[in-house]
Amino acid sequence: MIIQILLICFFVFAMIRVVARYRLGDLMKDGLVMWLIFWVSASFVVAMPDFTYYLARLVGVGRGADLIVYISLVILFFVFFRLMVKQEKLNRDITKLTRKIALNEKKEETKV
Repeated sequence: MIIQILLICFFVFAMIRVVARYRLGDLMKDGLVMWLIFWVSASFVVAMPDFTYYLARLVGVGRGADLIVYISLVILFFVFFRLMVKQEKLNRDITKLTRKIALNEKKEETKV
């Protein structure tokens, strides 16, 4: 089917971009592995749609597409949670750093 060819071409393009980001140093090795596994898995699912149907029936879901949607939602919520935790940590770190800089500047002002 045309959609399968287009999607697999996009997935190959995405894998090339992931490797390029890794080579530029924008992505660490664990990120490289995770994204490559993701894109290869997506390619497999697109190339073999009957496999998702088999997995869906195995876990008690009616259709393979439903299984993919459920798994995607769980992963998206987990990633969102992790990002929120990282953002909170960054906010705390920025606050600590700002306080430290302000205190150092105040000390320098009082010395003069």
